[in-house]
Amino acid sequence: MYIIPAIDILDKKVVRLREGDYAQATFYDVTLEEMIEKYQSNGTEFVHIIDLNGAKGDFSNQEYLFNIIRKTEMKVQYGGGVRSIEKVKELIDAGIHRVIVGTQALTNPDFLPSLSETLCGKEQCSDQIVVAIDVLDEVIKYSGWMESSPIKLRDYVDRCLNLGFFRFLCTDINKDGKLGGAGIELYKKLLDHSPFIKLIASGGISSMEDIETLNDIKVEACVVGKAIYEDRITIEEIKDWNLKSLISF
Repeated sequence: MYIIPAIDILDKKVVRLREGDYAQATFYDVTLEEMIEKYQSNGTEFVHIIDLNGAKGDFSNQEYLFNIIRKTEMKVQYGGGVRSIEKVKELIDAGIHRVIVGTQALTNPDFLPSLSETLCGKEQCSDQIVVAIDVLDEVIKYSGWMESSPIKLRDYVDRCLNLGFFRFLCTDINKDGKLGGAGIELYKKLLDHSPFIKLIASGGISSMEDIETLNDIKVEACVVGKAIYEDRITIEEIKDWNLKSLISF
C-alpha cells in the first residue's frame, strides 16, 4: 500500500476542511510549491491535489495550479469540478497523472460511458481515471456532500467496473477531517464485494497504526492530509513506508 499526501487548495492557499464544510476551513502557513518540494525531496512520487474552488465551479485557481504542476516531476492525482469529457482531456494534456471524477459521474448517466468510450481502454481507465465515492452511512453524497444519490453503493461500484473503471477514491465522510481513525468497516465492505478493485482510502487517517490497519485489509493506497499538517504522521514516516512498499511490491 502506498501513502499519497493530500494538498487541498482554496483561493490559492493550502487548507483542510472538516467534513467538507468550507466554513470549517483551517488555513496553513505554507504554499503549494513548498509542500510539493518537501514531499518530492523526501522521495514521494505521488501527490493528491484538490481544487476546492473548482469543486464549486470556480476555476480561478487553475492556471496557478497548472503552472506549479508543470514544473514538478511528481505524479499528480487531481480533483475538483471535473464535470465534462473536455475537462478530463484538458487535465491529462496539462500533465495530470490521474483525474478524479465524482459529481458528474453520478448525476449524468452518459458521462462514464462516454468517458470510457472516448478516452480510454480498460487499462487506461484504471490508470488515468479515479472514481470518487464519498459516503455517509453507506449513502453516496455529491455536490460538496450536499446532495444524496439514490444509487446503492455496491450497485454503483458494479456499474463502474462494467465500464472499465477499476480505481476508486472512497471517503468516509463521518471520518473526514476529524483525525479519529479511518473508515475500516466501509472499506472492508467494498473489498468484500469486489476484492479486485483498486481502492484508495481517504478520511480520518491519524496515525501510522491506521496505515497498518489499511494495509492489512489490502487497500491499494491511502490519502493523508490533516495528520501531516498536525504532526500526527511525519513526512519521514511516509517516505520510509513508501520505500518499503515499493521494495515489497
